[in-house]
Amino acid sequence: MLGPVILAASRSDRMRRLVSAAPVTKQVVDRFIPGEDVDDIVPVVRELADRGLELTMDVVGEDITNPAQAAAARDAYLELVDRLKPLELGTRAEMSVKLSMFGQALDDGHELALKNVRPVVEAAAEIGTTVTLDAEDHTTLDSMLAIHEELRKDFPQTGCVIQAYLFRTEADARRLAASGSRVRLVKGAYKEPASVAYQDKHEIDRAYVRVLRTLMQGEGYPMIGSHDPRLIAIGQELAHQAGRKPDAYEFQMLYGIRTEEQLRLAAEGHRMRVYTAYGTDWYGYFMRRLAEKPANLRFFARSMLTKG
Repeated sequence: MLGPVILAASRSDRMRRLVSAAPVTKQVVDRFIPGEDVDDIVPVVRELADRGLELTMDVVGEDITNPAQAAAARDAYLELVDRLKPLELGTRAEMSVKLSMFGQALDDGHELALKNVRPVVEAAAEIGTTVTLDAEDHTTLDSMLAIHEELRKDFPQTGCVIQAYLFRTEADARRLAASGSRVRLVKGAYKEPASVAYQDKHEIDRAYVRVLRTLMQGEGYPMIGSHDPRLIAIGQELAHQAGRKPDAYEFQMLYGIRTEEQLRLAAEGHRMRVYTAYGTDWYGYFMRRLAEKPANLRFFARSMLTKG
């Protein structure tokens, strides 16, 4: 029940003012969202890369209500690509996009989102990197996967995200685990009905392991999106069983969460990619994160007490 309350707060101007004015809010935001514009993010990219980490970057923004806003989201990513070019990091710095930001929910949204995301994928390819399409709620997934399939015709390195808690995901994973594919597996953070998704944490964890085994045994490139120490250990074991070398899969975690573990995995020779969000709408992004999975409150609270 807490999720809908937080989501409602994310759309309230009054709550925005109250939360934004609280001193503790800035501390949390600074910890997990390292900047509001591309000038802020470039030094962060350099710092993380110098520490042996890789990145995937998300430009956060307001809810998209018209095509002009969708075009502005596209342009923000194109500006990011332009600023990444001189860093010459290649795939060590990629981008993550939510197709809702590119107009997916508007009239003729599928075609509009494809039209807006294609230039970003093209620009990324020109500087030697790529884009991953984030998963959102289950009603958008057929559109996302269709756009993913279309983009891969010209840009086969384009990645996508699948969510372990959805019943459909095991079948999606079998189809996606093909040569050249890049698939990020996450548990899933949206509030989904029991008709389409597991509700019990243990069931979700078991589904995660089943799907990850499928990806590891396939011919694609699995990306393990989790902060769960047990699942990270299982991922390493499944990779070993599948005969994968450390460069044949990777771990992904959010910026500001389990930082020391990120550095440890990188130091051990694993590919460790940090999901790094930035943008002026930090409030909306932050509150939607909590609304998607209120358990994230524990992550943020713990991180306020520990600096590692």
